[in-house]
This record gives sequence, C-alpha cells and structure tokens, in this order.
Amino acid sequence: MKAIICTKYGAPEVLKMVEVEKLIPKDDEVLIKVYATTVTVADCRVRGFNIPASFWLPARLALGFSKPRQPVLGCELSGIIEDTGKNVKKYKVGNKVFAFLGQGHQFGAYTEYVCMNENGLIALKPDNLNFEQSAALSFGGITALHFLKKAKVMQGNKVLIYGASGSVGTYAVQLAKYFGAEVTGVCSTENLELVKNLGADKVIDYTSPEWAGFSETFDIFFDTVGKCNVFKAISMIKPQGRYIHTVAPPFTELKIRLYLLTSTIKFIGGTFNATCEQINDIKKLAEEGFIKPVIDRRYEFDETVDAHRYVDTGRKKGNVVITVSQ
Repeated sequence: MKAIICTKYGAPEVLKMVEVEKLIPKDDEVLIKVYATTVTVADCRVRGFNIPASFWLPARLALGFSKPRQPVLGCELSGIIEDTGKNVKKYKVGNKVFAFLGQGHQFGAYTEYVCMNENGLIALKPDNLNFEQSAALSFGGITALHFLKKAKVMQGNKVLIYGASGSVGTYAVQLAKYFGAEVTGVCSTENLELVKNLGADKVIDYTSPEWAGFSETFDIFFDTVGKCNVFKAISMIKPQGRYIHTVAPPFTELKIRLYLLTSTIKFIGGTFNATCEQINDIKKLAEEGFIKPVIDRRYEFDETVDAHRYVDTGRKKGNVVITVSQ
C-alpha cells in the first residue's frame, strides 16, 4: 500500500510517497480503507518542527529528535472498514466511518489503510456528508466543542472568535451559535463573507481601524490561532468572563495565568484528551445540520506536498482535504 512519510523535519518537500506493507488488524482492531484525510496546522507544525523554543526539548522527546518518530502524519480521516479482528463487536465490514488519530502524537492517516482499536476515536460517517467532508470533522470540530463546553457557553453569552475562518474557528462560530450565543468573528478581509455565512452576528477585519480601536467586551474570548495580543484580548473580557487560548506555548500560558492571578477572568487552555463521546457528539451535530465542514481546497494523494505548501501560507480557510481513494 502507499503512504506519505516524513523523512525528516523541514519544508513540505521532506514528505515522500513510498510503498509499505499492508496492515493486518489485531484481534481488537478494525482495518479502514482511507478515502480522505486532511492537512491540519498540527500536521505542518510537526513536519516543520515549528515549536516554540521554550518547548523544544520536551517536543523532541515526544515527537522524535531528527525526524518524527511516527513518520506517517495526518490526524483525521474517513473511509470504509475493510476487515475486523476476531474480537471486534462495535463495527463490521462495510461500515462507513470517520476517525481522529491526533491523540498523543499518534497520527498515521496519510496512507491507504489504517488499523485502529475498535474503542478508538471512530464514529459512523454522517449520512448527509461525503467522505471529504467527514474527514474534516474531527480535528476542528472536537477542539471547538471541547473548549466551548469547558467555558460553559450558554444562551445569551457574547462570544468573540479570533481566527474565525480557520478549521477550529469555523466550527467555533457554528457551535457558539448552536449554544445560543451572540457571536463576533474576527478574520482577514477576504474571509468576512464566509464567517458571516456561518452565522456570525458581526464580523471584523483584524487589519481594519475598527479592530484597532475595538473596545466592546465579551463573556468569552476564544483565540483559535494564538495570534491576538494577549493583553488586548484580556481587556475585552468581562469580569467573570472566560479567555480560551488553544495554542499558547508554555511561556505564554504562564504569562497569562500570572497576569490573571488577581483577576476574576478564567483562563482556559492547554491540551486535552478527546473522547468517543465527543466524536459522536460531532457526528450528531453534523447529521442534524447544526455544523458543516468548510472545505477550502482539495488535493489528490500524490499532491500532499502541495497541500502542505498551501497550509504553510497561513491562508487556509476551514479545512484542506486530501483524496486518498475514490
């Protein structure tokens, strides 16, 4: 079978397509024929080892020193179960599924076949979404759902989503509206209409004078990309409000926590372990039409390097999908 491997840390060109031995599922595993996967910011960050200096050593220990310990990147996928181990009870051959492989630096979706434990982060594919859309559900969807629930977003809350046009941001806008919040989305000029169409009550161009002088306050400030000035963000949060920052490096997180020690604002950030309940919640929300993946570009499997080049530009809207099998 074919797989895309990361031969060392570096530019997209370090990714190479190779032939590897086809996997055989263990007794408690399912074998998934991969139809689609995605290129996330996390994939590109690992490939290029774009890690804050304060986190360099633990990241090398976790990921690998000269190259990724797991050479096959890709953290989300969709496909069809082709085989099952003898003890598998939850799934059967022919089931259409989507799955998340990003837990604990596991990865492994850039390949034609993947083996996963039947109790892993797998769910049946929503009937109303195709394979490409389903592949893009888990990373951004689960992340946005986890942090918004942790912030206890509720009816009538005023929520600002910074980076509203990205993978996490597009889901955060839709989910915050689902929970009944009043949503302000902040994004680049070219993505204002996209974010508005996702349901945002107000959209602001982060390059505009309006944003430079913006002084409105919010119950929840959700920085999905880690690019908003920390002190500007905190100044826009109401007393007893919540500040969500999903990608703060250790030094930045420490700075935020120290700054908020005497504040009534709650900081919510860091890593988390996704659950089967969360992936099934995302499936249900998609099936009921409350969320829909935003697909920016589609690439063929042998164009994975080009897909990484595009994501590296920082201009990705929603999700970038790779079609592995037809």
